[in-house]
Amino acid sequence: MAPGPAEPSPASAGLGGELERIAEQLVLLARVQERLHDLYEAALSRDVDLPAVLRLIVTTAMDLVGARYGALGVLNADKTGLAEFVTVGLSDQQRADMEHVPFPHGQGLLGHLIRTPKPLRVDSIAAHPDSAGFPAGHPHMRTLLGVAIHIRGQIYGDLYVSERLDGCPFTAHDETMIIALAGAAGLAIDDACLFGQIREEAGQFQRLLVPQLPDLHPFQAAAIYRPAPAPGLLGGDWYDALLLSKDTCIAVIGDVLGHDVHAAAAMSRTRHMLQALLYDRGTTPSDVLARLDRALQAITDTPVTTACLARLQPATPHTWTVRWSTAGHCSPLLITPDGQARYLSAEPDLPLGVDTTQPRRDHIHHMPAGSTLVLFTDGLIEYPRQTLDTGLERLLALAAQHADLPLQRFVQTLTDQHPSDGHDDMAVLALRTPPP
Repeated sequence: MAPGPAEPSPASAGLGGELERIAEQLVLLARVQERLHDLYEAALSRDVDLPAVLRLIVTTAMDLVGARYGALGVLNADKTGLAEFVTVGLSDQQRADMEHVPFPHGQGLLGHLIRTPKPLRVDSIAAHPDSAGFPAGHPHMRTLLGVAIHIRGQIYGDLYVSERLDGCPFTAHDETMIIALAGAAGLAIDDACLFGQIREEAGQFQRLLVPQLPDLHPFQAAAIYRPAPAPGLLGGDWYDALLLSKDTCIAVIGDVLGHDVHAAAAMSRTRHMLQALLYDRGTTPSDVLARLDRALQAITDTPVTTACLARLQPATPHTWTVRWSTAGHCSPLLITPDGQARYLSAEPDLPLGVDTTQPRRDHIHHMPAGSTLVLFTDGLIEYPRQTLDTGLERLLALAAQHADLPLQRFVQTLTDQHPSDGHDDMAVLALRTPPP
């Protein structure tokens, strides 16, 4: 009779179990690395703000350890309690049950982790000596795993997960993964905060460069500038308007190529040079743009710039004349008192900074008293997945729909509901001629 297979020795069985455990750990570590990479990439994304990063950290933690609930508490300024509490995993009904319950401020086990910022792994929340219980309507939670998040050596907040989906307590492996995640989370939050600060400072700097409209009575006027959302991305959009006489107004809008400090500086130079040229009352819009083009190329290194310059003056007691010239810029949008919207279409001339020998032309249109002329930059309409004509058509419909709004609310609505992808800065300038 042939001998059967040899029984594995206790040593080899133990080795096999250890190898399996190591293999599981390697899989888990690879999973953690992948999640941390995704988290950090999201934090570096120019479209992700701090609240989105905080929520992504919580969902990543829950997925790593298979938890039903997760939360992230942000400490207040004096590090004694929580100023913000982000929760994930609660059902709509659970949120409704806790609608009138204030978010925790750092009592009980949450306070324990604030006072003692060491990893906290609890198999029975109710049995822990620092447990303070749950408010009415709070879902039942038995287990908890919490770790502190540090930023530049200071505690920023605490990351919590509760209730594994398999019903088991959290393990040492779970704790190791959440600690690793908290380390990457600190870097991601720090970058998100920095990007938010850069975005705010860049927007404030850009708004300081764009002028406040003067008193243009008897015309109504409104303007708005909205910077690009990406952190530190300055833009070259600008506008201006002034009275040449008691019943003649001139308005201009433009866009300098580029999205950096050089574009912003060039925009400022261009606007100030144009202001000096505009005070020559007998000059047509095309002449002004031609002289500006020659001056820019002669004494500056300003990048290619698009612009649209329009001059409004009375023709009869009931009609007004708009004379405009466009240097590679979008045509003006006209809204008549009856709410009809249309573009004053004309073939644009070359942008500024391309070729000063090419002629520039004026275009003339007569409009009823009480009409509104809208100048805008292409950030309002550009969308990579659609044609420029589609963006223009959508803007036209939007303008007609809200034509009855007060002028400032009107330009605000155009930028709020813009048909573009929102990645570029945008500017809108609207002028309304006096009624008959």
